[in-house]
Amino acid sequence: VGLVLLSPLMLLIAILIKLDSPGPVFYAQERMGLDAKPFWMLKFRSMRADAEANGPGWTTANDPRRTRLGAIIRRLSLDELPQLINVLLGEMSLVGPRPERPVFVEQFKRSIPRYMDRHWEKAGITGWAQVNGLRGDTSIVERTKYDLWYIENWSLWLDFKIILRTIINVFRSKNAY
Repeated sequence: VGLVLLSPLMLLIAILIKLDSPGPVFYAQERMGLDAKPFWMLKFRSMRADAEANGPGWTTANDPRRTRLGAIIRRLSLDELPQLINVLLGEMSLVGPRPERPVFVEQFKRSIPRYMDRHWEKAGITGWAQVNGLRGDTSIVERTKYDLWYIENWSLWLDFKIILRTIINVFRSKNAY
């Protein structure tokens, strides 16, 4: 339903990306999901096509790799809309711990207690950590605590609250870049 309702907006974003900078419309990045299985997470491309020429890295505030349009769609989290395709394919859920790249999962599982427990649930487009301000360049240790709390206290009502808070937070998040 979300894909159908949002398809006009997604088409507009795709056209604007093509007009704004050279390169593909979509960006597929390997992430780790349920049971730590890898999958290709889809996003609208918001950075230059050569953004990772020097290897993977975290996005930072005022990241020079962003395109002009990329700065806007990242600020409004519109770059995440193609993940609805991942949900349709069963690779992600609307709500759950945000998936990380394999290179970072390897690093975090050695240094953060219970980090791998996050993979007991399907990865989500949004999550408890994100609606509590832990997105972007924020503490992975804190995000993990929130993700584990979500897994241990899951309910349909909690998912509903997270989705509502996500919609509200889109317009006031400080850490979306």
